[in-house]
Amino acid sequence: MNERVLVLLPTYDERENLPRVVGRIRAAVPEADVLVLDDASPDGTGEVADGLARFDSSVHVLHRSGKAGLGAAYRAGFAWGLERGYDVLVEMDADGSHLPEQLPRLLHALADADVVLGSRWVAGGEVVNWPLHRQLLSRGGSAYTRWALGLRLRDATGGYRAYRAHVLEDLDLRSVTSQGYCFQIDLAWRALRAGCHVVEVPITFVERTLGVSKMSGDIVRESLVRVTRWAITERSGQLARIARGEPARARPGSAPRSRMLRLELDGAA
Repeated sequence: MNERVLVLLPTYDERENLPRVVGRIRAAVPEADVLVLDDASPDGTGEVADGLARFDSSVHVLHRSGKAGLGAAYRAGFAWGLERGYDVLVEMDADGSHLPEQLPRLLHALADADVVLGSRWVAGGEVVNWPLHRQLLSRGGSAYTRWALGLRLRDATGGYRAYRAHVLEDLDLRSVTSQGYCFQIDLAWRALRAGCHVVEVPITFVERTLGVSKMSGDIVRESLVRVTRWAITERSGQLARIARGEPARARPGSAPRSRMLRLELDGAA
């Protein structure tokens, strides 16, 4: 892949995980750059990131003033990468749950896509060391999103994904206020509504072994409320168009360009 790739790593108290993850990214895709987005971590993650950047010119650090949420961090990272002319921007967790060794699989799938989602819930995808309640929460969230918004995606909440730059340039990122995994649903839905070709590839999600999960009840509640609100607004708009005698808009993900791509594990680089 000859395109310029930037891997975005939002961090908050990940000083133990960060060096390992960055090292694995650089080994898996040496041509990719890494941007650490640190929200003023009290444990000194930002200083660890600065140390990595001093020894590797492909590692960059964006220090943020405080903990403002995943969505805000990614919006800042997207703006940083787009200003510097990167062709592909990748979202990845910094806790080791997303395997850097599977990044080539996502990048390979971009040859025929605008957005590639790493999916735990398609054939070949899996989770490792995840408690049952977390699996049910993730599967349930994706199922509700499919039903409410009509998204033909098995894993709309996943945070391991790759965007072509033109997708992010065309979306109004300034209007995206979602946080947590709702941010991931929001961007996937916007991309599909814009007619982007979105595909899913299987990944292995591994529960973190170091540090503390950032998942909270507030994140779950935000997602439920926002998805429900979007669904009501969408359906109201459809009914209004029908009442005016206009054709109803196709459900996001129903067009051929929005098909899902399931790559077998043994066939993905």
